[in-house]
Amino acid sequence: MSLWSRIANVFRNDCLSGEIDEELQSHIEEAVTHGRDPVEARRAFGSPLRQREASRDVKLAVWLDSLRADAVFGWRQLMKRKVTSAAAILSLALAIGACTAAFRLIDAMLWRPLPVSHPERLYVLAQAGIGPGGNWRISESSEYPLFRQLRAAVKDQAELLAISYSSRTDLTYGPDEEMEKAWRQYVSGWMFDSFGLKPAAGRLFTEIDDLTPGAHPVAVLSYDYWTRRFNKNPKAIGRTVRIDSTLYEIVGVAPEGFTGTEPGVGIDIFVPTMMNPYVTRSDASWFRPFVQLKPGVAAQPVLERLRVPFQANQEERSKDFKGRSRSVIANFLHQKLILEPAGSGTSDMQKDYRSALAALGVLVALVLLIACANVANLMMAQAAARAREMALRVSIGAGRWRLVQLVLVESAMLAVLAALVGGWFAWWAAPFVAGRIRPANDPAHLYLPADWRVLAFGLALTLCVTCLFGLAPALRASSVEPAGTLKGGDDPHSRRRTMHSLIALQVAFCFVVLFLAGLFVATSGRLSHQSTGFSSERLLTLDAVAARPQRQALWQQVADRLRAAPGVETVAISAWPLLSGNGSNGFIMLNGVPVNDTLAYFLGVSPGWLDTMRIPFVDGRDFRANDTSPNAAIVNQAFARTYFNGADPVGKWFERPQGTAFARYRIVGLVRDARYRNMREPITPTAYVPLAQSDPKMDPASETFIVRTASANPLALAQFLRRELPRARREFRVSNIRTQQELVEQQTIRERLLAMLGYFFAGVALLLAGIGLYGVLDYSVLQRRREIGIRMAIGAQAGQIARSVTADAFLMVLAGALAGLALGESLARYIASLLYQVKPGDAAMLVYPACLILAAALVAAVPAVIRAVRIDPIATLRQE
Repeated sequence: MSLWSRIANVFRNDCLSGEIDEELQSHIEEAVTHGRDPVEARRAFGSPLRQREASRDVKLAVWLDSLRADAVFGWRQLMKRKVTSAAAILSLALAIGACTAAFRLIDAMLWRPLPVSHPERLYVLAQAGIGPGGNWRISESSEYPLFRQLRAAVKDQAELLAISYSSRTDLTYGPDEEMEKAWRQYVSGWMFDSFGLKPAAGRLFTEIDDLTPGAHPVAVLSYDYWTRRFNKNPKAIGRTVRIDSTLYEIVGVAPEGFTGTEPGVGIDIFVPTMMNPYVTRSDASWFRPFVQLKPGVAAQPVLERLRVPFQANQEERSKDFKGRSRSVIANFLHQKLILEPAGSGTSDMQKDYRSALAALGVLVALVLLIACANVANLMMAQAAARAREMALRVSIGAGRWRLVQLVLVESAMLAVLAALVGGWFAWWAAPFVAGRIRPANDPAHLYLPADWRVLAFGLALTLCVTCLFGLAPALRASSVEPAGTLKGGDDPHSRRRTMHSLIALQVAFCFVVLFLAGLFVATSGRLSHQSTGFSSERLLTLDAVAARPQRQALWQQVADRLRAAPGVETVAISAWPLLSGNGSNGFIMLNGVPVNDTLAYFLGVSPGWLDTMRIPFVDGRDFRANDTSPNAAIVNQAFARTYFNGADPVGKWFERPQGTAFARYRIVGLVRDARYRNMREPITPTAYVPLAQSDPKMDPASETFIVRTASANPLALAQFLRRELPRARREFRVSNIRTQQELVEQQTIRERLLAMLGYFFAGVALLLAGIGLYGVLDYSVLQRRREIGIRMAIGAQAGQIARSVTADAFLMVLAGALAGLALGESLARYIASLLYQVKPGDAAMLVYPACLILAAALVAAVPAVIRAVRIDPIATLRQE
C-alpha cells in the first residue's frame, strides 16, 4: 500500500478493523467451501487477534497509529484531571503568550526586513567618533553637498539614497482652518525605483523630480495614509496639499506595506529631497544616507572608496571652524565612516527601545522557565501517581521509548492547548504594549502581523516548552522498575528530591524577575521624581507658526492679547518649550579664547518668561523690552560653574561663534538650574537670550506661547486660546497645544512602561512560584501520610509536623534565593547600566525580592501544613 493510504487508514480505525475481520472471515469461509472442517480451518489459520494485528501493521502507519492512541489516552487523562490541567494550561499560556507578544514587538522593531527588494544589501552610512560634546557617538546625519560627492564616488558599485528624518508637520488640503497633522519624509527621487517598489495608484518619484532645488513640488502618499485619509479614493491623485508655505501636487500612492524606513514611524507623505530648504547648505545635517550595494559587490571596498571624499570634506570644513579648541577640531577630523546594516530600517525609536526590548525579552524568558518548572513538577507528581500503571505497561511488553512517547504526547497536548490560549493573549498584548511606547496622541506605528514568522516562532516555542517541562517526567516514567514498583518498593524520596530541585530553580528565576522588576520600578521612580527646576503646574504651551517670518513686536502683540483673556494669569514666549527635545548649542569663548570643550545650550525667551516658568533669579535682572540678541543673556548656575569656575558672572561678557563671525553677549542675570532637553542628561550649561533679534533677517516664523492659567486644568482653555490666537493677528495660527506636564511625562514613557511590565511579570512569577511550591508540599504530604500518622501517634506536636513537612522545601527556597541573588546581581549590572541612576547593589534591590519570595512561600505552605496536622493517625494507619 502507498504511504498516504497507510496514513489515511490511521484515521479510519473502526472501518479498517471491520475490513480486516471481513477479510479473515472470508479466508475461513473459503477453506470451508473447499471441504475443510470449520474447526480445523480456524485452528490452521491461527490466532485471529494475531492475524488482525499483523494485517493492521501492514495496512497503516504504525508510528502514527501509536501517536494517535497516545493522544486519545492523553486527552482522557487531561479530562480526568480538569482543574489541574486547566491550571497547567493557563500558566503555560501566560508564559507562551508573553514570549510571543515580546517576539512580535522585537521583530517589528528590530528584525523584520523592510518590504523592499534585497534588504540584505541595504546599509546606512554613519560617522563614528568623539562628538562636539566630548562623548563617543555614532551619527547617521549628513549634509547634501557631501552626499553628492559620495554618490558620485561609488556610482558603479552602489546607489546612495538620501532619506530624511521623519517629521510631524502641518498640512492642509483647503484653508488654514483645516490644518491637520501628518508624518513627512524627504526622499531621493530614485528611492522607489532602487527599492523595487511599484505604485498602488498614480506614479512614484523619478530622478528627474529630484535634480533642482524647489523645482518639482510633488508628493507621494503612503498606502496607509491614502486609505485612512481618502478611503482609497483614486481622485486623491492630482489634488494639491499645502505644507508649510509650499503647494504640492499628489502624483501617486506608494505600495501597500511600505511606510518608510523608520520602524515605529509610519510616514504619511513623501516629498523629494530637493524641496528641503537646507539642501544646498553644507553646514546642515538633516537626513540619513543609505547605501544599496549592487549585486556581487562587498561592503568593505565601497566603504574604502567613500572615505576618500569624506575625509577631504572634513578637512575643508574644519578650516572654517571659529572659536573651537584644537581637541574639538582633532576629534572632528578623526571621525570615521562606517556602514551599518539597515535591512530592517533604522530609527531613533529603535535605538531608544533596543535595551528596553532586550530587558523585556529576559523577563518573558525567565517567566517561561518558571512556568515550565512549575508544570514539570506537576507532571512529576502525576508520573509518581501512575508508577504502577507504567510498571504494568512494561510488564506486558511496552518498551522504554513507548513510555517516553506516551508522556511526551500528553505534554505536547498541554503545550499546544497553552499555545492556542497564549496566541490569543499575544494577539491582544503586543498592540497593547505598542500603544504605550509613544504618547496616546501620537502612537507608535509597528507592523504586527500574524504571519509565517510569528507562526514559526510559536511552533518552535511550543516544541521547546514540550521538551522543557515534559522530558524529565517522561524519562523518569520510562525508568520504572516493574518488580519493585508493583511490590510498593519505589523510592518516593528520589522523586521529592527532583521536585525540590525544580522548586529551587523556580525560586532562583523568580528572584531574578523580582530583582529586575525592582530595577525598572526604581529607575522610573527616580526619573519621575527628580526636580525639573521649574513649575509645570497649570502651564499650557501653544506652538504657533506664521506663513512667513514676523517681527518680534508682532509676536508680543499676540502675547498681550492672550494675556488679557479670562482665566489666564501670565503669558510669555520662547523659541520652543523646555523638555520638548529641541535645542541649540555652541561653544563659548571668553575674550576670544575657547574656555573648554563643553557645549552650552541657548534658548530665546521673552521678558517675563523666567517668572512664568517659576525659575528663580540668583542675581541680576530679567530682560527688558529693548534687550536684543546678540547683546544680553541670562545664564544658569551650571553655565557659571562651567565657564566662570562658579564665580558670579553677572556683568561679564562671553562670545559664541555664529557662522564666520562671533555673537557677543553681556550677562545680565543668573538663575537657578532647570532641565533643558530631557530628564536623563545632566543639567546643561544654558544661556537664555532675548527673542528680539538685532538682525531683521533672523525674525522667526514659529515660536511657542507659554500660558499659565488660573484653572488647575489648563486644557480647559486650549480650544479658546486656539481660536483667540488668529483673532489677534490673522497671519498666526496654533500648530500644537500641550501642557508642560505632558512634556515632562513624555520623558519617562519608556521607564514607566518597563515599570508596568515589571510589576506584571513580578506578580506572575510570584504566583507561579507559589503554585509550584504548594504543589510540591501537597504531594509531599500525600506521600508521607503514613509517616505523619505514625509521628502523630507517638506524640509529635503540630509544630514538629509542620517543620518536618516544610523543612526540605524551605531549604530549597533558600538555596534558590541565593542562586537567584548571584544570577540577578550579574545580570542586573548590565541592565542597570542602561537605566537611569540605578545601582544594582542597593540594599532595597536585594531585600525587595527576598521578602516577597518569603511571603509567597509562607502563603503556599499554609494549606499543606493545615492538611498535614489534620491527618487522623488512627484512620490513616487502618487504611494502610
